[in-house]
Amino acid sequence: MTRVLYDLCGVDEDLRFSPFCWRARYALAHKGLEAELRPWRFNDKEILAFADHDKVPVLVDGEAVVTDSYKILQYLDRTYPKAPLIGEGLAAARARFFKHFAERTLAPAMLRTIIMDLLNAIHPDDRGYFRETREKRFGRTLEEFHSPSRGLAQLDAALEPLRGLLKESEFIDGESPAAADYLVFGNFMWARCVSSADLVSNADPVHAWLERMLDLHGGLGRHAKRITDIEGAYR
Repeated sequence: MTRVLYDLCGVDEDLRFSPFCWRARYALAHKGLEAELRPWRFNDKEILAFADHDKVPVLVDGEAVVTDSYKILQYLDRTYPKAPLIGEGLAAARARFFKHFAERTLAPAMLRTIIMDLLNAIHPDDRGYFRETREKRFGRTLEEFHSPSRGLAQLDAALEPLRGLLKESEFIDGESPAAADYLVFGNFMWARCVSSADLVSNADPVHAWLERMLDLHGGLGRHAKRITDIEGAYR
């Protein structure tokens, strides 16, 4: 059976922007594994009924069906132990920390900065769902939540420990990238694909790391379609 990864798409089928799906895509590339990328949208819930899940990424590998990006990384390590992603012991604890750091600290700051660009990048048929669910979560309208100046200030403060780390090593995981790098980088790919906002300055050690990450695995991130590549889609 062909290995399949269900991957969130936007206004263009080739615009793939989910930070969680990017984690899975980089993890597959890290392992040297190919997968068919099947586009999925927010309202395509029935397509994932076989997985008893309503979100992507979903990885189908033979008879195995794996949901949740972190569980996909764990599955890949168990099934394809060469080139470990998460590792064990202290390495696994580090990966778990950066998972939470990306989701609970970086993502909220980025979202305040790019949310209106994100809405624009989502397929028109999904925008009502996105607005309704996110406004319920935030307790306010998207327009009220949107605050680029506040978001960028939050992000700048959140990245300070990462700057110190990346002054000392090429990657978060050391001399070469692994799970911690992919868990954090997924958020930056999310922002890169849907927005032209500059989240970090060119002089920032984080920027140099981002450039290295974009070039990994044959330029997987660098060659990904962005909203700015779609004529008439970016306002």
